[in-house]
Amino acid sequence: MARRQITYALCIDNNDYEAALELRKLYQIVPPEKNDPAGWLRVIDESGEDYLYSGVRFAIITLPREVEKVVEATL
Repeated sequence: MARRQITYALCIDNNDYEAALELRKLYQIVPPEKNDPAGWLRVIDESGEDYLYSGVRFAIITLPREVEKVVEATL
């Protein structure tokens, strides 16, 4: 079975969402739902739930496999 790819993003703009997003924090991105608008990301925020945020608030990053293993262990 293929390993599920988890995507991560770094918050670079939390204006108006200070309670839900921490600046410079790494967030997990989940796959979009059928009707999600283009340019928006479904992010698991500080509530522990996934919500839509504009993609301009984040920088998508690729973690080295060793780091990804450590991060995944904390999910």
